[in-house]
Amino acid sequence: MTNAPLWQTRVGDVWAAEWQRTDRSFADLARALDAAILALAPEQGKAADLGCGAGATSLALAAARPSLSILGVDLSAPLVAVAQDRAAGAAAANTRFVCGAVPDALAGEGPFDLAVSRHGVMFFDDPAVAFRGIAAALRPGAPLVFSCFRAAADNPWASETIAQMGGHLDPPGAYAPGPFAFADPARVTALLDGAGFVDVALQPVDYRYHAGAGDDPASDAADFFTRIGPVARVIAEAAETDRPALLARLRSILATRVTGTTLDFPAAAWIVTARAQGKTAS
Repeated sequence: MTNAPLWQTRVGDVWAAEWQRTDRSFADLARALDAAILALAPEQGKAADLGCGAGATSLALAAARPSLSILGVDLSAPLVAVAQDRAAGAAAANTRFVCGAVPDALAGEGPFDLAVSRHGVMFFDDPAVAFRGIAAALRPGAPLVFSCFRAAADNPWASETIAQMGGHLDPPGAYAPGPFAFADPARVTALLDGAGFVDVALQPVDYRYHAGAGDDPASDAADFFTRIGPVARVIAEAAETDRPALLARLRSILATRVTGTTLDFPAAAWIVTARAQGKTAS
């Protein structure tokens, strides 16, 4: 489980340090997500990026919609700092990033004409409350577009790797924040329906999870996996004396995936779209 206090401390710190490799791993997915966002994004108005991380989705939207004002929100102060630096470097004057919880940080900032997220919504401590707040911050009819992982079995970068390392993923069940918390389309649909969204649709997207590159892609990927993702927990929880052998095993496992100067895994996500329900007469 990756809850809010972890994002505000250790996990957020690591993701801020690893934002370049994280963006690399999601690059193939980002192309599909950004296209889905642009298909629904207005030319002007206000947009919110939920769990914006290091700002990649906000910046892509800002470049494509220069008259749209974009607010990125994330729990991690270091991630927000990275996003702010990137926006300054890109001269993205139509973006602003704040540290806070969704939907609290949206209060008083709306109404928004669009809400988006790249893999940020799976980490809400209480998604029902969060989505109700997001719906309330949107104009009636405004679109919501986000991505989330499909089932762990369809994402071998996590499921197969951790199994070969002797670990395990938490089995599906009651909701807990984490990468596969939104894998079940029925759960996602029910959450959004209950929060006041309509026209909910889930589009499956298969993409390349780009885990390693360079002269030694396996070592690059192994270093990345020991810092971010399910394998990182296995290694962190192991005895100090066991870690060298675990790291050697991880590198050996990853080496089988190397092609030339790259190391890719197949990965699977949902791109979810919905609209805030229009207000009805009382």
